[in-house]
Amino acid sequence: MFNQPSVSAAPAADLSRRALLGAGGLAAGALGLAASAAPTSAVSAPAKAPAAGATWFLRNVRLETGYEREGEEVVATRTELKTLKIDKGAIAAILPAGAAIPPGAVAHDAGGLLMLPSFRDMHIHLDKTFYGGPWQAPRKRKGGIAGQIKLEQKLLPELLPTLEPRAEALVALLQGYGTTFARSQCNVDPVIGTKHVEKLKAALDRHQPDFGYEIVAFPQHGFASIGLEQQMRQAVRAGAAYVGGIDPTTVDGGMERSVDLMMQVALDEKAGVDIHIHEPGESGAAAISRITDITARNPALKDRVTISHGFSLMSLDKPALTELARRMAAAGVSVASTVPFGGRVMPIPALQAAGVKVFTGTDSVIDHWSVFGSGDVLEKAKLACQLYGWSDEQAIGQALKIPTGGITPLSPTGEQQWPKAGDAADCVFVDAASSAEAVARLTPRQVVLHRGVVAAGGFKAARA
Repeated sequence: MFNQPSVSAAPAADLSRRALLGAGGLAAGALGLAASAAPTSAVSAPAKAPAAGATWFLRNVRLETGYEREGEEVVATRTELKTLKIDKGAIAAILPAGAAIPPGAVAHDAGGLLMLPSFRDMHIHLDKTFYGGPWQAPRKRKGGIAGQIKLEQKLLPELLPTLEPRAEALVALLQGYGTTFARSQCNVDPVIGTKHVEKLKAALDRHQPDFGYEIVAFPQHGFASIGLEQQMRQAVRAGAAYVGGIDPTTVDGGMERSVDLMMQVALDEKAGVDIHIHEPGESGAAAISRITDITARNPALKDRVTISHGFSLMSLDKPALTELARRMAAAGVSVASTVPFGGRVMPIPALQAAGVKVFTGTDSVIDHWSVFGSGDVLEKAKLACQLYGWSDEQAIGQALKIPTGGITPLSPTGEQQWPKAGDAADCVFVDAASSAEAVARLTPRQVVLHRGVVAAGGFKAARA
């Protein structure tokens, strides 16, 4: 199934140095890296990219510096051109636009593009995807999640031999859209054991240093209910940084037993927790509450526990949601939401108001669950603006924190807070007037940096 053009095309004209090199030496056509879908690159002939850890300068970088106001209303965003010094993967200095550069120094020109923090896809399944292969729509679901799990038992062994090149093709897609970090859910189950974790880690390690990652050991088929404890421990030792879980009541057969085992394994293995909770209503809320209580009692888990999806939060009344969100924030329990839309809407504004960190992710691009993913987490910020009525310059610009993991160039009151000297050189460059325009118009990503390495696109050389 891995010898036909992909259903999707990577979005950047000059992808990372890995983009055209799958694990099996696959050609661009096999990986679906079609140039016709690429945005305009920053320059027609990019200069040679700086090496990892190199010292170099970047001229004509446009940075946001504050808000323009009419009375109390924000009506525009101010920007200025700067020169950046990048050293050992970090922004070493922010200099005036015309600053002198040492003779002989490597210098590139951003051409006035706006620099934004690069994006983080905090919930994606890189290990089981049809991306890179022929079009394949999902089968009609029979038997709900249980039916999908049964299908996986047949499908995953068939996909295993091509897991690495498919995952790498998907990484190239993400990079072209400005994502330089992903937290990938990765199946651990009785059918494939820990092989997905091992193969995915090998694939992602080949993308160092142009892509960062974390792996979640995800017990899609059940955890406590099927006796998966030892394999989950092995998965962490094989490279997973997080212990996952699945709907404790509706899939794993018992909320307290399921949650307690997941949390205990994480504590024992010094890992974080990232659990899928799709189940709505009281059972899902009870699981989130129990996870929050255990986290609050164990400082080692603070800021290392994530509720993925968390659909039950949509069904809580305002007082119950406010109280649970307050406890989650105090314990450092975050939420990874795909910003679903439908009859009910995730209460992201209420969670953020309580101090809960809210991340977003692609979930799937094309697999046996869904084929509607684009790989562009900036879309999630735009969708959030539409869902929650964030329609002015300030609110749209602040929505950028959803795909960046919480970072915005300006604070809500307009103070410049990114970048600062010492920040990692994780950046995306767009031809836009402000963060707000980039979010609203999904402005094409022209150049993408991760730790100072060009992951997608390219700059032109500048005279020192």
